[in-house]
Amino acid sequence: MEQKTQVSAENGQQDIRISRKFDLPVEALFLAYTQAEFVAQWMGTQVVKLENKNHGSYQFITTDPQGNQHGFNGTIHEVVPNKKIIRTFQMENGGFPVQLEFLDFSSIDANTSQLNIHMIFKSIEDRNRLLQMPFAKGLNFAHNRLENTMQSNQLK
Repeated sequence: MEQKTQVSAENGQQDIRISRKFDLPVEALFLAYTQAEFVAQWMGTQVVKLENKNHGSYQFITTDPQGNQHGFNGTIHEVVPNKKIIRTFQMENGGFPVQLEFLDFSSIDANTSQLNIHMIFKSIEDRNRLLQMPFAKGLNFAHNRLENTMQSNQLK
């Protein structure tokens, strides 16, 4: 399967840059990140809370095939519709400290958009531990689901 989501990480840095072009209008891409029903569909998670506003917060719970629950949460610092989201992200009981994420949404044309994510970690070691996991593959899979979910919803 083609790896459409590009992940780059320079040696000696404590950040990751992610880039993905979607066959979706920017408005649909933005909704995939800001509407609970869409987040739940493409992430396969329970959305406990999703306050997409400046100084809002979010909480998701995902259940793995063995029935174990994994929580994710953060604070939403800034939201500019169809342009950007600045937020923190933390896996509950995951052994990783909180990270800062800058999500930038842009329109390429009426039916195509771009998402660029800049993730900043507390340390190079924390970033490297995440990169040792199947992070890029999992993110690409999730972004494929996002695109399919939003394309299906546009047809309704």
